[in-house]
Amino acid sequence: MVSDYWTPAHHAVEHEDAEALARLLAHGSDPNEVFSNMTLLTHAIDVEGDGSLQSGQPLTVHTTAVLLAFGADPELADPDGRIPMDIANHYGHDLAAKLLWAHISGRAAGNR
Repeated sequence: MVSDYWTPAHHAVEHEDAEALARLLAHGSDPNEVFSNMTLLTHAIDVEGDGSLQSGQPLTVHTTAVLLAFGADPELADPDGRIPMDIANHYGHDLAAKLLWAHISGRAAGNR
C-alpha cells in the first residue's frame, strides 16, 4: 500500500524498493522530484545511511544507483541546501560518495 504521506517514488525510496523505483522512473517519474525537504537522491542516501546505522547491516547503494542511472542530478540541493554528497559524508557512505563522484566527473567531462 502506498503511503498517503509520501509520493510513490519517495515511498519506494523510503522502503529501499529499487525495483519499484526503477519502474516508476521508467514510466516517467522525475528522478529529481522534491517532496517535503528532500530530493529523491538525498532521501535515498539518508535512508541507506540511517538504515545501516539502525540495523547494524552494511550500507547499501541500490536506490542511489537506480536514481543516478535514471538521470538524478548528483549536485541538486534539497530545499534545506544539502547536496547528496553532504548526506553521504554525514553517514560515511563511501559507496554513495563514489557513485556521486563518478556521475559528477562524467558530467564535467561531457561539458569540456
